[in-house]
Amino acid sequence: MSLSFVNARAQSGIKSPQVIVETHITGGMPYFSVVGMPETAVKESKDRVRSAIINSGFEFPFTRIIINLAPADLPKEGGRYDLSIAIGILSASNQINTKNIANYDFIGELSLSGAVRAVSGILPSAIAASTDKRDLIIPVENASEASLIKNLTVQGAKHLLDVVALLNDNRQLTDLDSHHKCNT
Repeated sequence: MSLSFVNARAQSGIKSPQVIVETHITGGMPYFSVVGMPETAVKESKDRVRSAIINSGFEFPFTRIIINLAPADLPKEGGRYDLSIAIGILSASNQINTKNIANYDFIGELSLSGAVRAVSGILPSAIAASTDKRDLIIPVENASEASLIKNLTVQGAKHLLDVVALLNDNRQLTDLDSHHKCNT
């Protein structure tokens, strides 16, 4: 039995409340469920995440997986939770280093290949991450917008493998910090 916690952000108008992606992997018949008031695109993340993990060369756990998007009473919309769900599964299945995972907010939609796709409403998420003093890992296409926020380190990812490399090796991605500097 393994449990992981990954930070994400909802989109709610001009606010971006914190969402904790709780992943529980346990024995039993293969089953994958996302709970916590997910709308259709979030429920469909199961298929995108499974394919992205497999196509990135990782093992998708063939067991019981429950994803809770907390708080449960906050509606969750869009594909913005894909990256945090994938990181939660890789973390709970001990396939990645989780030492610094709590220092980040993860936002991004995943393609079936593992590419990280842009999402809407990133500026409120950047403001909220800065307020909570966490770095932001987002799609590279959203990085310049998020870098407008001072006192925030933004890591722009092109692929799930980029995010795993950052977590496992502490390698920088497309880093946009409060000085609006870009290392590519």
